[in-house]
Amino acid sequence: MSEAVQNNPAFTQRVFSGIQPSGGLTLGNYLGAIKRFVDWQARDIETIYCMVDMHAITVWQDPEALRKQTRELAAGYIAAGVDPAKSIMFNQSQVAEHAQLGWIFNCVARLGWMNRMTQFKDKAGKNAEKASLGLYAYPALMAADILLYHATHVPVGEDQKQHVELTRDIAAKFNHDYGVDFFPMTDPVIEGAGTRVMSLRDGSKKMSKSDPSDASRINMTDDADAIAKKIRKAKTDPEPLPETFEALKDRPEARNLVNIYAALAETSTDAVMAEMAGKQFGEFKPLLVDLAVDRLAPISTEMSRLMQDPAEIDRILAGGADRARAIAAPILQRTYEIVGMVGARV
Repeated sequence: MSEAVQNNPAFTQRVFSGIQPSGGLTLGNYLGAIKRFVDWQARDIETIYCMVDMHAITVWQDPEALRKQTRELAAGYIAAGVDPAKSIMFNQSQVAEHAQLGWIFNCVARLGWMNRMTQFKDKAGKNAEKASLGLYAYPALMAADILLYHATHVPVGEDQKQHVELTRDIAAKFNHDYGVDFFPMTDPVIEGAGTRVMSLRDGSKKMSKSDPSDASRINMTDDADAIAKKIRKAKTDPEPLPETFEALKDRPEARNLVNIYAALAETSTDAVMAEMAGKQFGEFKPLLVDLAVDRLAPISTEMSRLMQDPAEIDRILAGGADRARAIAAPILQRTYEIVGMVGARV
């Protein structure tokens, strides 16, 4: 826990995290984020999980597709075990305070900080001049997402750690500039196997919903047959599994499959190696197929059932937004007062 949280009892321990509804859910989303959401929910700490649809539109989205993807993401959360009665679950655009605090943080963050954000460079590529201002500035909105709830912990993948570090910079500058101890120093939490799931066709690339090859990923909507087929065809090498995970450092495809197995089995990669050492992939893959189908097929089945009733999903999201606003509105109101806004009403 960060020093600011430890030293200030006003900061209730609270987790916030979110995923963009910008395409189908993959195994990477599940192992790197949603499964961890469920794990945190079981702890004695308040959990808030969001579908960050405002982040999704930093690149153009078809409106009908965005609506469907938002509901599908919510269905994925629920099917994987996020309980709307235990966790606050909502889509970002239903809580206007995210955008309002985002503007305050646009004025706190420095251009130099934004220019260091590697994800903008990766997503904008060579056409950075044609990228939206939102894509450039979205780390400030991400900071607002987190600090709007005085979140003390954010479970993230390694690729998002830089954004949580920026969140800490923004909180520290705001507190310093206004002479307050108002925003906490949020801690990024990166734990366990599966935090970065790689492509089934190229172990050097992250598993992505944007990859043109559907065989490169396991979608959370895939049925048992599709899951099994993709794992059987996953790229490997002819060597047997060694005794240690470290020995796989130059074998990215093998390393990826072992990492996936460990995450699904909820064990360590070292424990997997101790059990599987000496096996060829012809022996290992069937074991991974059985494990993956056992863990994932029920989730895809439940997602399909939930998507048959979009009105119920909308009801759950609206209820979650009301609960989120009950926390967010007073924090934004106090932020406005600190900044000096006259008669601000939120």
